[in-house]
Amino acid sequence: MKIFLDCEFTQLNQYSKLISLALVSQSGEEFYVELTNTYSLDDCSDFVIQNVLPQLDPLRCGQSLSDAQVSLRRFLGSFAEQLEVCSDEPNRDWKFFYDLVCADHQPWPVQVLNQPTNLAILFNEVDAEALEQVELSDPPHHALLDARMLAELFEALASRFALSP
Repeated sequence: MKIFLDCEFTQLNQYSKLISLALVSQSGEEFYVELTNTYSLDDCSDFVIQNVLPQLDPLRCGQSLSDAQVSLRRFLGSFAEQLEVCSDEPNRDWKFFYDLVCADHQPWPVQVLNQPTNLAILFNEVDAEALEQVELSDPPHHALLDARMLAELFEALASRFALSP
């Protein structure tokens, strides 16, 4: 089963810190967490301050890093089938996902493939005309909404073209 990953983080450089992480499975299960103790406002770019932080709801979705790690492993463990993690930004998102899953030297979950699928490469295999047929809005820069959008885009393209479901 494919599971779509998106993350929001403090800035686009080597010092970026995770703000939120979302997973949306093909079967509709969702995981979303906003981290409450991994970054400060000073760590954030102006773009993040203006576009990402105002969308957060830490009272409802916030967790400490250690609680988020437990919640994520519980979510992944709820699946019996093998999970293929898909991201349009695997170079960034995968590191945050991997670090959250394997924190405190936890073993890798056996049902999760230990390598992401790069959706950007997959989507590039579909010609530009086909992509124009799928209505897309600008990404909202909210991890859960963006992960939902990736899942919907994949399903729309898979149903119209020869993408493996």
